[in-house]
Amino acid sequence: MAKVELKQPIVEEISAQIKDAQSVVLVDYRGLTVEQDTRLRKQLREAGITYKVYKNTMMNFAFKGTDFEALAPYLEGPSAVAISTEDATAPARVLCKFAKEADKLEIKGGVVEGIAYDAKGIGEIAKIPSREELLSKLLGSIQSPITNFARVMNQLAEKGGASECEAPAKEEAAAQEAPVAEAPAEEAPAAEAPAEEAPAETPAE
Repeated sequence: MAKVELKQPIVEEISAQIKDAQSVVLVDYRGLTVEQDTRLRKQLREAGITYKVYKNTMMNFAFKGTDFEALAPYLEGPSAVAISTEDATAPARVLCKFAKEADKLEIKGGVVEGIAYDAKGIGEIAKIPSREELLSKLLGSIQSPITNFARVMNQLAEKGGASECEAPAKEEAAAQEAPVAEAPAEEAPAAEAPAEEAPAETPAE
């Protein structure tokens, strides 16, 4: 079987992986221990990033005619590629963070959303928060004024509600405590003066 035929499936595999990629980052993995390599692959996998070692010639063929062709100058020495189709900043973020722990990992360069960056540029991309973090911060900034407003309104409602409710209650209590005024008794009819007795007649002599 010709070498070209052997290479074709690999080139097609790389092409398929970068077809919908938002970012591709190249690294030199030489010097990493087996334990470090295993940890790196695990972190990348958990972040939804495809990470694989390919021959430079294979990647060069696959990159031609795409935005990732700009990575051709970095295809020297052993190369591994990190590909993300969901989060454009994820490969740079994970790789740069890991490189701080394992200085043998070298960032070569990458393409993020169609723009090529060198190692320094990828380092700057790594500082951008993830989409989830940005959404969380945005949601927090939106909710904060609403929460504060709701808290103030609730406090006002409690104070205002208490005074409004207490006033009628106090009035009602006062009304209950106040002695009920008795209705004025009807005046008794004035007693008639006893009729004067007629003087007794003097008996005739």
